[in-house]
Amino acid sequence: MLILFHNNNKVVEVVDNKTKDAILLESNEPTEALFLLASKYSNRIIAWCHDSNKEKINIKVLTSYFTLSNIMLSNSKSSYFGDAIGYVEDSLFMNVNRNIKYPTWLMHSNCGAIYGENLLPFKTQMDYRNTFSYNLNSISKLGIARGLLCYFAPDIIVENEEEAIVKKASTSELFKFVKEHFKARWSFLLFLNVLIFQKKVLFIPFIKSLGFKQKTFDKVITSEAITEELKANTSISVLIPTLGRAKYLHDVLKDLSKQTLMPAEVIIIEQDDSEVAKSELNYIKSEAWPFKINHRLIAQTGACNARNIGLQLVTSDYVFLADDDIRFNNSTLKEALSFMQTYNFDAITLSCLRGNETEKRNVPVQWAAFGSGCSIVKTSVVRKIKFDMSFEHGFGEDVDFGMQIRNKGIDIIYLPTVQLKHLKAPIGGFRTKYIHAWENQVVIPKPSPTVMLYNLKYKTEPQLNSYKLTLFFKFYKRQAIKNPFKYYRVFKQRWKVSQDWANNLQNKTV
Repeated sequence: MLILFHNNNKVVEVVDNKTKDAILLESNEPTEALFLLASKYSNRIIAWCHDSNKEKINIKVLTSYFTLSNIMLSNSKSSYFGDAIGYVEDSLFMNVNRNIKYPTWLMHSNCGAIYGENLLPFKTQMDYRNTFSYNLNSISKLGIARGLLCYFAPDIIVENEEEAIVKKASTSELFKFVKEHFKARWSFLLFLNVLIFQKKVLFIPFIKSLGFKQKTFDKVITSEAITEELKANTSISVLIPTLGRAKYLHDVLKDLSKQTLMPAEVIIIEQDDSEVAKSELNYIKSEAWPFKINHRLIAQTGACNARNIGLQLVTSDYVFLADDDIRFNNSTLKEALSFMQTYNFDAITLSCLRGNETEKRNVPVQWAAFGSGCSIVKTSVVRKIKFDMSFEHGFGEDVDFGMQIRNKGIDIIYLPTVQLKHLKAPIGGFRTKYIHAWENQVVIPKPSPTVMLYNLKYKTEPQLNSYKLTLFFKFYKRQAIKNPFKYYRVFKQRWKVSQDWANNLQNKTV
């Protein structure tokens, strides 16, 4: 490992940690120096650290994070751009859990590292006049969509002295970064959000940012690995909740019966809320299947409850959380598990598109969601978590489950090359439409209380405020009130009702 120590945006020294030798460079500007190192030592890990933390960097721990070469990580107590960056990005990458290894493109000059070979592709995108932290964030923001795996690493610095040494980005830098790395409209929305929620008129930074062009990056960042055969006796269970989709589920079972890696068991949780529950799945017993089928018929509807029952029954190394209306080819399970074991991932979401959709990604990436009907997770990861019943019959239970996984220090990777087809079957669902208690109220909450619940649990205050503002504009076109002043009053009222219901939902399950 090579370590670049810097202070006040200048290089102090560069040290080869293996030989303890100092390395002389032609530049003392940190970003340029980093790329000079990458060009000379492309196969080495190149780290950076503020000079005041020189004796506090934990080399052993930092090195241990590089299980793959396409990793970039850093450590800081806060974001260089501050919480305001949440006004323009609503993803889970913003609200960093700093107690664990957590996926985020938010990088910092305080301390971090990347392989030289994966730094070089970004050279043409760099402006050495920017601060070091600005350029590090630029690399990670561009790279995370193209296969670079970016993380906050909690323990690579001991007794971090960051507050005394690191400056925050200026408002001009913030607006410039947004213009260079997001769609143009977000510069205006940032201005509007700061004006409304912080009562600041940042007109000059906004106008200055308009002169910058959005950066593009089309290279792929990957980690080479020798594809290994599956470990001996690798087993996988398939968990499928179902309701009223007997024909579609039969096709799923047929696809599973043709797998080159046969599932050890298929767990089917069938729901029927009729007075007398009756199974529609006669073929489970009338046909021969090459795997064990564990079928449970329950007199309660709801995917959260059904999946929680099923998770308790899993006996295999991995569990495939599947929908009852998907189709896939014969090698799906083997390809997916081979990928997970080769790259040491414990949770993945597979590509699951409708028939008229085309997969636009061609490289595995860190995923900002989770598919409860198209994901494979190591069973040990989900042993002590469950789908939150607060979301039952609503929206958000899948992304909430994904957040529970991430908050255990497990990243979720989207695998576009292993593809499922989602039929979106028109039948199924509830025998009778489920009516939430809030749907019969005089004031109907907006957004749905389950959506609000997820936002309250996992988003920063700027993210929540930005969501509120964009919802305000989007919903205006879809509702009947056209008087903007009346609409504003009603919108505020419905938002408050949604918050109250979300808090009630959460309190019931605490």
